[in-house]
Amino acid sequence: MSREILLLVDALAREKNVEKEIVFGALELALASATKKRFQEDIDVRASVDRTTGEFSFFRRWQVVADQEIEIPSRQYKLHEAQELNPDIQLGEYIEEPLGGLEVGRIGAQTAKQVILQKIRDAEREQILNDFLMRKEHLVTGVIKRMERGSAIIESGRLEAMLPRDQMIPKENLRIGDRVRACLWKIDRASRGPQLMLSRTAPEFLVKLFELEVPELEDGLLEIKAAARDPGSRAKIAVKSNDQRIDPIGTCVGMRGSRVQAVTSELAGERVDIILWNPDPAQFVINALAPAEVSSIVVDEEKHSMDIVVDEENLAQAIGRSGQNVRLAGELTGWELNIMTVEESKKKTEEESSRIRATFMEKLDVDQEVADILVQEGFSTLEEVAYVPLNEMIEIEAFDEATVNELRSRARNALLTQAIASEEQVGHDIEDLMKVEGMDNDTARLLAAKGVGTQEELADCATDDLVEAGFDAERAKELIMAARAPWFAETNA
Repeated sequence: MSREILLLVDALAREKNVEKEIVFGALELALASATKKRFQEDIDVRASVDRTTGEFSFFRRWQVVADQEIEIPSRQYKLHEAQELNPDIQLGEYIEEPLGGLEVGRIGAQTAKQVILQKIRDAEREQILNDFLMRKEHLVTGVIKRMERGSAIIESGRLEAMLPRDQMIPKENLRIGDRVRACLWKIDRASRGPQLMLSRTAPEFLVKLFELEVPELEDGLLEIKAAARDPGSRAKIAVKSNDQRIDPIGTCVGMRGSRVQAVTSELAGERVDIILWNPDPAQFVINALAPAEVSSIVVDEEKHSMDIVVDEENLAQAIGRSGQNVRLAGELTGWELNIMTVEESKKKTEEESSRIRATFMEKLDVDQEVADILVQEGFSTLEEVAYVPLNEMIEIEAFDEATVNELRSRARNALLTQAIASEEQVGHDIEDLMKVEGMDNDTARLLAAKGVGTQEELADCATDDLVEAGFDAERAKELIMAARAPWFAETNA
């Protein structure tokens, strides 16, 4: 029997192209599983196979847990009792006791065989997956073997992959037997079926297709900096040349459009705009919105957004059908883009100037003329007035040094007053929030800063509201329930 086990392990390892140790491990798990079935009690069994002789032995074992955490006495041991047997034993380790005179039996052998074969299949599949990943292939080409609930199972060599329904290009009709190309989207190791998940809608698929068609990309002469897609309809890619002699757009388009047409054909007719990348965000956005002409751009670094001003005849082209052009340009550049006409821009600028002017007149206690000068010179906040270098403000012709110093002093005093008022409000809010059981000072301040200033407001929150504010879901639920405690007290009364 022992010799037969060694021969079986050797044969399986060779046939399935997996390590011998994996087969031994599967065999031990299978023997342990079969042996457990002979006991009515829920016990934990470990089987051990000698790698040299093929002899096997069995051990019953108990895991060492904290005294208060014991749940299954037949499989767990209290720490203090375990330390009486072995003073050096630690939490999570095992106490073992040999199980002698056991035979696996016919049913046990059948169970063991099934477990071994399943483990070998899993190991074989893992080996195939690892071989694929080592090749660093991001594009998978294969044939649709079957359809499962709208998703396509694709066979590529010895590999099976899944193309989910939501990762197919809309309106494309894939059938069994079709040859399909897709990019690696993610790996689902927990799945019992195909572990490779593919996508034909991801922007990365577009990039990989261009890399196939344009050798200059693989050589590093050109680089695709970003890509955005509305799958099956329209896409944009931003390209950069690392060699000044090469025209990036013309190279990607190809002779008579051959290269871009090959990509479009693979993407079910998806139209691809090739954009020249630019390190200047504003110029990059202008390029991304082409062919629409931009009149002016206002960049808001803090909000990471841009106001794009176009004239009336360019408005529809800039926005695109159903907002497609501006949406793709935003995804490509990574900026939030607001398209507006010259009239809308002028109105917004006037409203903004009016708001800033009113703030300066109130907080700095100045007349409209002084406030207008500050607005015209580009000042928009009290912080700028208070802390812009002195020599820059002195350059304003309408102000002398004394006026500049007075304005800076008033701005700093106004900011100090605001900070004190804010701190007092937070202190008041914290006082009410601290009534909630389990509340601490730091948490109360964080809640107040997020606009949750009272126990009643906290009680009205949903768990998701606090999770979005940065709280752990369990902690958020705990705080909300504690804040709602008075509601239940009133109901019971």
